Amino acid sequence: MTPGDQVFSVICWLLVVSFLQISLYPSLKKTLGRFAFPAAFPSSLLIFTLVSWYCGLLQVPVQIALLPFAALFLYHAYHHQYTAGELKREWSWELIFLLFFFLMLDVRFVNPTISYAEKFMDHAFLASVMRTPVVPPLDPWFAGRTLDVYYYLGYWMFGCLAIISGVPSTIAFNLSLPTVLGMAAVMMYAIGDLLLDRFRWLPILVFFLPNPSFFYQVTIGKGLNSVLWDSTRTITNTINEYPLFSFVWGDLHPHVMSLFNQVFLIFLLVFVYRKWESLGSRGRWLACILAAVSLGSMPLINTWDVLIYAPITLLVGALVVWRNRTARPNPGWVFLLSVPFLSVISYLPFYLELRANTGGISLVRTPSDPVQFLLVNGFFIVLFIVLLAGEIRRRPYLLLIVVPFVLAGYTAAGIAAIPLVYFLAKKEKDAPELLAIAGLLLLIIVEFVYLRDNMGDTYFRMNTVFKSYLPAWIILGTSGFLIAGKWLSVPGRVPHLPARTANLIGAAIVVMLFATPLMTPLDLYNYGGRTLNGLAYLESQHPSDAGAIAYLRALPANETIVEAEGGDYTYYSRVSSFTGIPTIIGQPFHEFMWRGDATGWYSTRINDVAAIYEQPDQTIPLMEKYNATLLYVGEPERERYNIDIGTAGLRLVYSADGTYIYRLTG
Repeated sequence: MTPGDQVFSVICWLLVVSFLQISLYPSLKKTLGRFAFPAAFPSSLLIFTLVSWYCGLLQVPVQIALLPFAALFLYHAYHHQYTAGELKREWSWELIFLLFFFLMLDVRFVNPTISYAEKFMDHAFLASVMRTPVVPPLDPWFAGRTLDVYYYLGYWMFGCLAIISGVPSTIAFNLSLPTVLGMAAVMMYAIGDLLLDRFRWLPILVFFLPNPSFFYQVTIGKGLNSVLWDSTRTITNTINEYPLFSFVWGDLHPHVMSLFNQVFLIFLLVFVYRKWESLGSRGRWLACILAAVSLGSMPLINTWDVLIYAPITLLVGALVVWRNRTARPNPGWVFLLSVPFLSVISYLPFYLELRANTGGISLVRTPSDPVQFLLVNGFFIVLFIVLLAGEIRRRPYLLLIVVPFVLAGYTAAGIAAIPLVYFLAKKEKDAPELLAIAGLLLLIIVEFVYLRDNMGDTYFRMNTVFKSYLPAWIILGTSGFLIAGKWLSVPGRVPHLPARTANLIGAAIVVMLFATPLMTPLDLYNYGGRTLNGLAYLESQHPSDAGAIAYLRALPANETIVEAEGGDYTYYSRVSSFTGIPTIIGQPFHEFMWRGDATGWYSTRINDVAAIYEQPDQTIPLMEKYNATLLYVGEPERERYNIDIGTAGLRLVYSADGTYIYRLTG
């Protein structure tokens, strides 16, 4: 794929994203006012995803999802709602989106490979959606079954966006995270613009702030790669990712794809909390619908998020009801009752087909070490305590809140309880304080309970901490920088810079941000970069697979392939991962996590794959058992098995560089 092809892919991708956004934007103006343009970025993508998902459910072309947007665009154009002057006023929002889109694209350009961590899984799901866009999508690692055991909507979202824009999955993989960061940044700036008179950009720092452990790892002399990784494994036997790491690491995983939607919902909740009474009936219903689309998408993008944001949404609704308690009828009930209902009903077929393998809630008996807790969350705890210094001096006795936590052995929770109790004690609480309360409560709850899964006794709370801490970071970071921005905005504390000086500083920061990825050794595993093609490294690292993968990617849908099984987080399962063609069993522990093993499939499928390669009398019968049409023999297969396949009933369709692909005849 030439550089020109890659540039063309970026242009087509951005044209589709912009078309969706500009088509919806005028419909939001009466309700959201100056925030209609930025809000149209995430809302249009989520609505497109919803419509395309129903296209997949009905098994009609997902391109039909463009029709409502085309109709909206023509309607608004006919009514002259795209004036040059109005669009010119919105250029700053477009600039913010493009700035952060291309910043993240810069990072992906340096380290684009689909090669380690969860990237095999992420691309496998993306390629599966693009190859066969049906609901539920086919599971590329479990032939004959679908992804009705997993939250897959993020892959569906970007897969359909790639289908519409004509971008191959290997490029779409590296355009998706730039889109996430661009939309998250533009909505974070909108939150700052809504609540701050100055320093509206401060909340965007949420995405660029390392945790304290990062700086600790630097001080003890570790290299960049170790610093990044170890700073997210600070609390024993858990994962403590923060956005900067997640974006640099580059996994197109649900917890990262969901970030833009989290920020969008926070904006909507803050907007509703601030503006509900000033909205008309139409505006209130539109706000409810947008919040429902955002909240309703969460279980399908990253299910853990809804466990956090659904209670926050209900809390905002309850506060609006309480604030309007003397009104008859109370307008707050519209939000409180309609948003949960519309959220569930919007994707109701998903819940009806879901085959979840989840456990219950258990008590944490080995909570976080307090020092490790502060190395992860200490920035926000310290920031809050500094900003609450006046409250602490007035009521020092509230510090005693930590005592019962310490006596019970949950010191880390007690640390989070200190700023929490002072926020709760404040008579006046605006949106930033309410966000701080929600984020601190989340940290405390995770110290006491966890959700059971199949991770075993050692890593019993790994997923709970992992999937809770990233939303906590977003919520606490948004709150902390908003409160800091309000403090800094007090007249006389920070002088206003001349416009020319501010512009020069801003330009210097932008240049530094774009130069940093190019000057930093982000090629974490020496696979090579300076491209947007995530599989370009195959030509040099795995040349025997490169041509075969290209051949398979060009085949039409309705194929199933046999390839070697070699555990998780290895180069095995690369064929299904790179093509989206289902295989008998891909990375087995992933499947075990999602499905359990009540039917004994784990050993059966693994043994059947071995028998296909090693027992010639079983090759054809076992391929037919799984409806496999293709058999792949490459270097990993020869390393894993003593290859002895029966050629009767098989036709060689590809042979190059020691790799062979056979097709089952008949």
